[in-house]
Amino acid sequence: MSCPFCSIDESRIAFSNDLVIAIWDRFPVSQGHLLIVPNRHASAWSDLNLVERSAIWSAIDQGQAVISERFRPDGFNVGFNERAAAGQTIFHFHLHIIPRYQSDVADPRGGIRHVIPNKANYRSEERRVGKEG
Repeated sequence: MSCPFCSIDESRIAFSNDLVIAIWDRFPVSQGHLLIVPNRHASAWSDLNLVERSAIWSAIDQGQAVISERFRPDGFNVGFNERAAAGQTIFHFHLHIIPRYQSDVADPRGGIRHVIPNKANYRSEERRVGKEG
């Protein structure tokens, strides 16, 4: 099976350099959803060298700037899924920059904590009682 991030259609490229490529997500969570992908095939963050990690981290700023100029979001969620247990489905490391828009969900509090839905709202009465008991 070929890796979808090792051969990318040029129409999806937002920007690139010697170490990373930024591509528009084929199945965007929101308008402007961008992926930062290392050029070298590596499955996980822990498989990347320090130079690649630094390039990915730096690309977040550029990615947010490109998204902001083009789509004018009100905020961002930034992160990655590492390994199957965390939801990774393409095993070529990639970092998501997901633009967020005012009122795109009823209550955005908790942000990425929603990956485990019943633990997202750490301020809820149910969660507080659970910690006390």
